[in-house]
Amino acid sequence: MKEHQHFILHKPHGFISQFIYELKRNKRKLGELYDFPEGTMAIGRLDEDSEGLLLLTTDGMMSELVRSKKVEKEYYAQVDGIITEEAVEQLKNGVEIGFHGKKYITKKCQAKLIDNPIHIGEGRRIRDERHGPTSWVSITLTEGKFRQVRKMTSAVGFPTLRLIRVRVGNIELGDLKAGEVKEIFKESFDRILE
Repeated sequence: MKEHQHFILHKPHGFISQFIYELKRNKRKLGELYDFPEGTMAIGRLDEDSEGLLLLTTDGMMSELVRSKKVEKEYYAQVDGIITEEAVEQLKNGVEIGFHGKKYITKKCQAKLIDNPIHIGEGRRIRDERHGPTSWVSITLTEGKFRQVRKMTSAVGFPTLRLIRVRVGNIELGDLKAGEVKEIFKESFDRILE
């Protein structure tokens, strides 16, 4: 029986977290970045506008396990304006967002102000600094509703301009450049759940 393969990818802005997309043929897909083996699937998703760490595997059971265990996911969000400590406290305690047409209160999470994370690379240019200041916040969640981080920062008055996932469980983006893929051993992949 063939061994399963596992990968980490720094998903660039502008790509969808899929290999096949039937609705619009002009979407940029993960298969353009690397020659993944047949049966590779993304564990979780990052929307087209988001960047960062994406885990991929040929093992459907591993995908289910990671998604079912409420694994921590850490994001760096560059927000419009200088985010306040009060807003960060609101993020930590849960905020009301819309989800499937209903109001939803997010679970408590970790959030903190951070300096500009230069190590993640520039990404696409968001806007000129003449249009006002920006700041960065780290948000760590164990849930993952559709566009949740973006909705959370908007709910506290600081819309997200750029969003990068930097960690899933114990696996970190590190110095992987946008578009780079690295195959990892099952033992490393298992560390997610530790």
